[in-house]
Amino acid sequence: MNIDENKQHLILVVDDDQSVTASLALLLKQNKFKVIQAHNPTDALEIIQQENVSLVLQDMNFTRATTGEEGMLLLNEIRTIKPNLPVILMTAWASISLAVEGMRCGANDFISKPWDNKNLIRTISTNIGLSNQEKTSALSRSQLDQEFDFSAIVGESAAILNTLTTISRICKTDASVLILGESGTGKEVFSDAIHKNSNRAQADMVKVNLGGITPSLFESEMFGHVKGAFTDAKQERQGRFSAADGGTLFLDEIGEMDKSSQVKLLRVLQDQNFQMVGSSQNTSVNVRVISATNQNLEELVEQDLFREDLFYRINLITVELPPLRKRIEDIPLLAQHHLKKVSGLYGMPETSISPQALNWLKQQKWPGNIRQLCQTIERVLLMSGKSELDYQDFVPQSQVQHDTNLNNFELGSVTLGEMEKIMIEKALDAYQGNISKVADALGLSRAALYRRLDKHGLSQS
Repeated sequence: MNIDENKQHLILVVDDDQSVTASLALLLKQNKFKVIQAHNPTDALEIIQQENVSLVLQDMNFTRATTGEEGMLLLNEIRTIKPNLPVILMTAWASISLAVEGMRCGANDFISKPWDNKNLIRTISTNIGLSNQEKTSALSRSQLDQEFDFSAIVGESAAILNTLTTISRICKTDASVLILGESGTGKEVFSDAIHKNSNRAQADMVKVNLGGITPSLFESEMFGHVKGAFTDAKQERQGRFSAADGGTLFLDEIGEMDKSSQVKLLRVLQDQNFQMVGSSQNTSVNVRVISATNQNLEELVEQDLFREDLFYRINLITVELPPLRKRIEDIPLLAQHHLKKVSGLYGMPETSISPQALNWLKQQKWPGNIRQLCQTIERVLLMSGKSELDYQDFVPQSQVQHDTNLNNFELGSVTLGEMEKIMIEKALDAYQGNISKVADALGLSRAALYRRLDKHGLSQS
């Protein structure tokens, strides 16, 4: 569990169907919770005022009604009496819109009936664990580094310390996390840090770029397929959810999904089970999901381009990464850190950056954020060959857009295209032709790297 196992937490189960509350009470007691049952809103509110309830598990419909009006009134009353008491809503899949309305009114999470027992217990434990997290101000970098391994995240600014403090509170839970931020702010780096410091760190973290999966391939890629499921299915293939079982699934560019794929993703996130393409058997998994996007999902919801129920399912916790322009004081640290990294990568002597150059870097806008800063440093390092990079080495870069396709721009006597070729050659040599590692080091997709290899007449070996 993600909660204090020395304390027996009290769960209030509210449903007018006594067979449902009895079934839930048995399940919860088997998992070391104390349980109180209530079969109407009046009794539920009385118990909340009299008992030290840790969490409410509440149905949305009473007296066989389907509008959810009584459930919504109860939720509002709970929020008035005890604003910080976690509430998980229960509703049938066909009435999932009621749960979405409840999330708008302050519910913490929702599950659909019939529920999966293991998933329900994980959901309850996660929400109790989150409610018990200490609500303190941002921790110092030294305090954070004493308990967590955030070594891949460089920075000491107030903005970055606030973000690190947030993930330090939730990394040990199973809470779904939505990472928001502009392109180049390090969303994947932060997702890695969450997984590395979680209770799932010994299991795999599987990464999926949803923007690169077509709707027709979504189920096969995510859920897998059995042999013979379709024409090209010559053997069984494991999907991404199965590969991440027991670990973490990172869903990058989640805002790029089409609506048909969104509903399929919602179902598996809701129940943590699915069917492989071509199979009639359910496969259950235990997966923590971290999603990321540079888009405004709330605006996409308003435009009916992103499902609101999926939005609430993926963002139990939202982590918003600051753009580089809001953490200017971190630029020298980031620059020096990346310079040391790439110097070692290319087997070059140790190099430094002059104070004047660092000051110039701090004054730039960096619309491409950390990625643009790092690529600028890498280019200058490769072209200068100096032991100290000075202001003059960087100034020409201000005239170059963050686009490696601008091959006719002159940088001294070398075009950007020629500089690009040099960078690729050095990276190929450093990684012995490993395309995945080279692409990652250069900030390119594999497809983009292959295009550049072809353009420059380079071989990966």
